[in-house]
Amino acid sequence: MRYSITLKINYDYPDGASGGRQLLYLTPADLGAEQQLLSAQLSSIPAAAASSRRFDFFGNTVQAFQYPGLATRMTLHMQALVNRSALLHPQGYMPQVSALAMLIDGSRSLAPDSPHHFDHAQPELPEVPAISAYARAICRPELPVIEALRLFGESLHRDMQFDAQATDVSTPPARAFAQRKGVCQDFSGIMITGLRACGIPAGYVSGYLRTLPPPGQPRLEGADAMHAWVRVWCGPEVGWVEYDPTNAVFANNDHIVVARGRSYQDVAPVSGILQAAGAQSSTQMVDVKPVAE
Repeated sequence: MRYSITLKINYDYPDGASGGRQLLYLTPADLGAEQQLLSAQLSSIPAAAASSRRFDFFGNTVQAFQYPGLATRMTLHMQALVNRSALLHPQGYMPQVSALAMLIDGSRSLAPDSPHHFDHAQPELPEVPAISAYARAICRPELPVIEALRLFGESLHRDMQFDAQATDVSTPPARAFAQRKGVCQDFSGIMITGLRACGIPAGYVSGYLRTLPPPGQPRLEGADAMHAWVRVWCGPEVGWVEYDPTNAVFANNDHIVVARGRSYQDVAPVSGILQAAGAQSSTQMVDVKPVAE
């Protein structure tokens, strides 16, 4: 499937901003046969005085914009053309949850996709007893990992309410889970926390979601902004499988990957330092359109 993707983020600073530096994870990834980036352009108004591009440890593209001076508004604009392939059903030995610990121990790699980077709690995703208990009741030791993943995602989708006003980017998984409300970032953070508590390596994926559903299908929640889902290690033969708990579906060719990491903090779309005073606000608009190949 070929997609035209447009992103526009406006930042308003009523009292003005004097400058800053941003790290940006906004451009779709180029992943070979899985996803091809055909073209992309990322710009800002006012234009950045300096910019650079590099790859982080996990192979994600990160761009840096530097501004010596800003006014009361800044706009980021990204336009891309992407080919996203349909994902095949995972093939290979499907280990049980109880077998993963031995398989993880048997992995000697510390490459970016090694399960060792994704199997433990982090400061931004600490262990939460309530989430651990919830996950362990679902992800039973005798279940195949991919089945535990599906059941956990469906349960979370059933028990959580999508509510764009209930949380913000700083809301921890413990709070979102306690109130059973949140957005895709919260669904994903809770799921990663719970899976890791069960000994299942899990990571965070940021990206874009198709805005035009197939004929007769409902529009997926989260399609009007950048989206997030999870990736789960299902053993050395199957490898990594991606699942969208916000919509209770396995990720497929309507999920366009931007970056993959351990948590939101690894791949936050926009981060950095800004010299400003007073309040600030932002709006985000995303449009993902299928186009003829």
